[in-house]
Amino acid sequence: MASTACFVIVSKNDIPIYEAEVGSAPKKEDLSYHHQFILHAALDVVQDLAWTTNAMFLKSVDRFNDLVVSVYVTAGHTRFMLLHDSRSEDGIKSFFQEVHELYIKIFLNPLYLPGSRITSSHFDTKVRALARKYL
Repeated sequence: MASTACFVIVSKNDIPIYEAEVGSAPKKEDLSYHHQFILHAALDVVQDLAWTTNAMFLKSVDRFNDLVVSVYVTAGHTRFMLLHDSRSEDGIKSFFQEVHELYIKIFLNPLYLPGSRITSSHFDTKVRALARKYL
């Protein structure tokens, strides 16, 4: 069964700094824009939930047809958003935690400007490998 998954990292200023289609479903250009629209529509819900809970993993915050938006919020209010159709909540939480570790390594790089786009091919390769492992 092919799975749909779109992963986005959104800065605290609501600017996407990393995007990847990580599902095994065939990739289509129009679906990519559709996924981005769903994720950005969920930002308001995430903003409200982030201030009402201490948890970093907000689980599923929004639904669209058979797709679910799961979110992980860092201490600096960077949001990791995953649009998916899978049901493995433990796998999604593990995926977010390991991507958070990768993000911290990027963030601590003295050449990285916080809030700018993440263009590292190493980061992209690692995120895709984690997606294959957990999603």
